[in-house]
Amino acid sequence: MRFSLGFLSLIALAVTAQDTNVRRVKQTFDDANIPADLSIKFDPTALLEVTFPEPGASPITIHAGQQLPRDSTAGPPTFSLLGTSRRGPFVVAAVDPDAPTPQAPTSAQIRHFLGGNFTPGRSGLLSNSTPALSEFRQPTPPAGSDAHRYIFLVFEQPAGFNQQTVVTPTTPVQLFNISSFADAVGLGNPIAGTFMLVAPAA
Repeated sequence: MRFSLGFLSLIALAVTAQDTNVRRVKQTFDDANIPADLSIKFDPTALLEVTFPEPGASPITIHAGQQLPRDSTAGPPTFSLLGTSRRGPFVVAAVDPDAPTPQAPTSAQIRHFLGGNFTPGRSGLLSNSTPALSEFRQPTPPAGSDAHRYIFLVFEQPAGFNQQTVVTPTTPVQLFNISSFADAVGLGNPIAGTFMLVAPAA
């Protein structure tokens, strides 16, 4: 059963504080049907913060299930990993499973970001030592679509990841499958994640 936009809107309205509890994040993922739709096991052990810069205003750190206006998602975002002693490296991915519309996701998943070799620094801020395989793409849900889920996941990076050729900078971003990719390159299950909702620009 696919997610209910009305129910997700209630989640978005109810989220008023920074994510501090992995169980709550997991429940929000479950309520949005994300593990089933991505064919992943999501049992996070750390918290992922995704922060968007806002020209002339304070940056926005998203909370799991929060809806943002498209204009606030130009990015590129920064990532922080909190609540873990793991030192990396990590792989960060972002996907849209709702393209072109949640009702008919015939182009999904769209890969909105994929990068490896992330390590945590001050306050858990992640930085990568190599270029991303897929640079960040701003959400662009088409006119008339319901809001899309944009899902950010962190994986522990396996040895040999830098030699994988499943995804390269020239691989199409459409019809990506994060679960198949994770299996192919040995990522295992994500250790952290969050997501946002973005509707078409008014």
